[in-house]
Amino acid sequence: MAAFIAKQMVGNQLNAVKGAVGGDGGDDENDKEKEEEAERERQEAIREAEERRKEKHRKMEEEREKMRQEIRDKYNIKKKEEVVEAAPPQEEPNPLMRKKKTPEELAAEAEQEDLDDFTNGDPSSGNRKLKNTIETQVNEIKTQIEGKCSLQ
Repeated sequence: MAAFIAKQMVGNQLNAVKGAVGGDGGDDENDKEKEEEAERERQEAIREAEERRKEKHRKMEEEREKMRQEIRDKYNIKKKEEVVEAAPPQEEPNPLMRKKKTPEELAAEAEQEDLDDFTNGDPSSGNRKLKNTIETQVNEIKTQIEGKCSLQ
């Protein structure tokens, strides 16, 4: 009986130490859920704080614009209209920052690559005939070479 009581007392203390160190595997799932919940709450708090900040700045800008308008009215100053000029897009020196091409643009480029120097985009031209004759001659020579060479 004394051994039982001693085992119970020491066992409870060992379990408490294991729990503090992180010995139980069943608590991992609960810990993960708690961490995920805490992260969601943190993200939500950040989003709400950002919304409050934006709203505060929007209100401040409205008040400033109201004060500016009162000054313009007082001194008969006309409000400058901001002219947004459509400047031609400039090439960025960094190729990683360039504008992404649309699928239509990519298809057009692929089509242009298919039309090589011999064709010039005109299938009825003499260059097309020249290309075809060269291709046939190369294929004939290739077949002759393959016929003479045999792998054993």
